[in-house]
Amino acid sequence: MSQRLVYFNGEFIPEREARISIFDSALMFGDMVFEVTRSFNQKPFRLREHLDRLYGSIRYAEIDCGLTIDEMEAATYETIERNLPALDDLDFQIMHDVTRGGLPLYDSLINEGASPIVSINVIPLIRHIGNQADKYETGSHFVITPQQSVPSRYIDPKAKNRSRIFYKIAELHATRLEEGAMALLTDEHGFITEGTGNNFFIARDGEIFTSKPNDILRGVSRHACMDLASTLGIPVHETDIEPYDVREADEAWWTSTTICMMPVTRFNFQPIGEGKPGPIYLRLLDAWSKEVGVNIPDQAREYAELAKTWTP
Repeated sequence: MSQRLVYFNGEFIPEREARISIFDSALMFGDMVFEVTRSFNQKPFRLREHLDRLYGSIRYAEIDCGLTIDEMEAATYETIERNLPALDDLDFQIMHDVTRGGLPLYDSLINEGASPIVSINVIPLIRHIGNQADKYETGSHFVITPQQSVPSRYIDPKAKNRSRIFYKIAELHATRLEEGAMALLTDEHGFITEGTGNNFFIARDGEIFTSKPNDILRGVSRHACMDLASTLGIPVHETDIEPYDVREADEAWWTSTTICMMPVTRFNFQPIGEGKPGPIYLRLLDAWSKEVGVNIPDQAREYAELAKTWTP
C-alpha cells in the first residue's frame, strides 16, 4: 500500500517523518494558524474559502509564509494528487498548518532553521466522521460551561489559531457534567457564541437563528449552511442568542467541516423540541448531500464500519 506524503516547505516527505522542533514557536507559544478542509468524492469542498480564511489568519498573526494564496492552492492540489493512491477512494481532510518557525534563541538546535514552516497533509475521514455516525440520528447534547469564550479584543477568534486552551478547558467541563456532552460557550454577557470548533444554530417558527459573527470563528460550514437555507427560502438571522432561546427552540444543530451539520437534541439535560432531529435540519442536510453528491449520514455509517478495523 502506498504511504501518505506531507507537503513540508516545498518538499514531499512521508507522513511519519513530518516533524517540527520542540523549540518551534508553535509549541512554545501556540503561535501558528491552520485550516481544515474536507473532500466529497475526493474533491475539496470550498477550498478557496478555507484558504481565504487561512490567509486572513496569517495576516492577523503577521507570519510571512513565503507562498501566495495561489501558490498555496496549487501546492494543496499537488499534495492531494500525490496522495490519491494511498487514499483508497476515501474522502479525506486536508490540513494546512503554518507556524512562525523555530525561536532564534535556539536556532543552533533546530534542524529546520528559524523560518516559517508550511505543511499540508491529507488523511481519510474514517475516524473523524465514523466515530460520530450515530449522532446524525440521536443528536448531540450541548451544555453551557463555566469556561467562556475569549473576547475578540484579546484574541480574535476569526483567526483560526492553535492558542485555544480555553476550548480544551470547556470540553473538560462538559465531560465532567456528562460523558459525551459537548461544550457550548458564552460571551461575557451570557450570549451564546460557539462550540469548541463548531458553530451553533437554532430554529423556531420556521426561521433560523445563529450567533452574531463577533466573538466566533466564522465557519466555512456555517456559511454553507446559511447559503443552503437561503436557497431553500428559509430566513436566517444573525443575532444574540440566550440559553432561554435554546430551551424554547423547535430544533438546533451545529456545523463543522468534517461532519457538515449535526443535530442537537438535548441542551443542559433537557430535550430540544421533540428531542430528535427536526424538519429544517433534515431539509438542510438533504440539500447539502445533494449539492455534494454524497449522502452525508450514510457515508458516516459506512466509515463507522471501516473504523472498526482501520489503522491510520
